[in-house]
Amino acid sequence: MENRFGLVDHLPHPIEWLTDNGSCYIAKATRQFAHALGFEICTTPVRSPQSNGMAEAFVKTFKRDYVYLNDLPDAITVINALPRWIEDYNCSHPHSGLNMKSPREFLAMKLAS
Repeated sequence: MENRFGLVDHLPHPIEWLTDNGSCYIAKATRQFAHALGFEICTTPVRSPQSNGMAEAFVKTFKRDYVYLNDLPDAITVINALPRWIEDYNCSHPHSGLNMKSPREFLAMKLAS
């Protein structure tokens, strides 16, 4: 949230936060905190192979294209690299499901048409 909108206490507009039904995500305190920040909490259907498949595909791609290609001696190195990797994944990394465009390129193309 801070990376995208700066130091704000509340999102400027509602944003969906998609999670599975893991206990940490459906906990009352987590849901109240997310709602207070302006997130619209959406959970995947229980035992939804389609949703789980998308999440698993993301994790597989992220590990293959970022984690395994870097020297990562400790958790701090990984945490520090995540913002750069996520920015690359969203802005530069070609996605076969998006006609070899990055998500941002694909979205810009859709909005332009």
